[in-house]
Amino acid sequence: MIKVLHFADAHIDIANYGKHDPVSGLPYRVLDFLKALDTIVDAAIHEKVDLVIFAGDAYKDRTPAPTYQREWGKRIMRLSRAGILTLLLVGNHDLSPATGRAHAMQEYDTLDITNVKVLGQPALLTPEKLSGLPVQVMALPWLSRSNWMASREASGIEMDEVYEQMEDALAKMVDLWFQSIDPTLPVILTSHGSVQGAVFGAERSVMLGNDMILPGSLVRDPRLDYVALGHIHKSQNLNENHHPPVIYPGSIERVDFGEAADDKFYVIARVERGHTEVEWRKLNGRRFIDRKANLAKISEDGMPNADELLTAMLDALPKRDQLRDAIVRLTIEYPRDWESLIDEPALRKHTEEAFDFHLMRRPQYDKRIRLPADEGLSTLPPIDLLGLYWGRDGKPDPDKAELDVLARQIIQMAENKGESEG
Repeated sequence: MIKVLHFADAHIDIANYGKHDPVSGLPYRVLDFLKALDTIVDAAIHEKVDLVIFAGDAYKDRTPAPTYQREWGKRIMRLSRAGILTLLLVGNHDLSPATGRAHAMQEYDTLDITNVKVLGQPALLTPEKLSGLPVQVMALPWLSRSNWMASREASGIEMDEVYEQMEDALAKMVDLWFQSIDPTLPVILTSHGSVQGAVFGAERSVMLGNDMILPGSLVRDPRLDYVALGHIHKSQNLNENHHPPVIYPGSIERVDFGEAADDKFYVIARVERGHTEVEWRKLNGRRFIDRKANLAKISEDGMPNADELLTAMLDALPKRDQLRDAIVRLTIEYPRDWESLIDEPALRKHTEEAFDFHLMRRPQYDKRIRLPADEGLSTLPPIDLLGLYWGRDGKPDPDKAELDVLARQIIQMAENKGESEG
């Protein structure tokens, strides 16, 4: 039995909320991601795992700032010095789309760091390549469609056909690997990519390029003993209650409000030939609180006062002490002419202990352009259409009057020009 720690999608330099720490100079959100990474590294060292598998996407893009590379490197070197073999799978955010360009984790391969192996190409790793560990690892890093086509001098091929060719080639490769493995030793498959049937989270907003979808049959092969996946931020087991476990641990921190309700994990797996035990370890990251309020429902017959609107907005939020250190968003919908009644300073006072607060305003128009059943847009003269637009827009009467006069002048000038040219 070998003990494996599996995590993925670190994205340590995503800093889309909050301010910078004056001591370290790093964004507080980057420190959140690094705290989660420290928890993972500490667990690997203290629990003396045999193998760490990072299933891709160390950063948010392929060109991380040197400061973030330094912080990632500190954690990887801790694993190296502890004598823990660490496999770094190259993900889509780590990989340059240009053929021959270095990926974001290239230095660990170039410098030949002890106990660290970078997996940038499909590979079968036997015990001889894994410091003698009694396990075999099949590695499928992110495969670039453009690089694939360039290597085969293929052009003018439809995207679907390219993906079909890639999937067919991968299936044949894995089949050849199975023919050469030692059947007495456990087999782990690690891949960065999408698997058929997986549930996507909010990572669609940070994905780069299109996905090749791996067939479910490839990862659920009973000859495998554990499948360590990365790329999808929502934690899940795609082969629940069956062997092998097919695990997306998810991202190590919440990236945005699309992941507000998602718990974050890393995984400890005890892998034997024909049997694997999986333990989900929860990461206590920063909370996201996402609330909505439809203010129009509190007064359908007339305009409320500012206090009534404020009460409705505060009722949609948790109490002040429950907001402490959280990233909070309140989305409000209301008729456009209630804009001046929104007391944003009072909302910010209520949320002052939150790490960050976002008020998303969604003003609504009360009126829509509706034509009688026997009329169409093409049957109405321009000035009548303009009158319908003014009614929809809800502008104050003085503004509409001035704009209406100007519009009539422009329309008349256009008509006179057309007659003179005719």
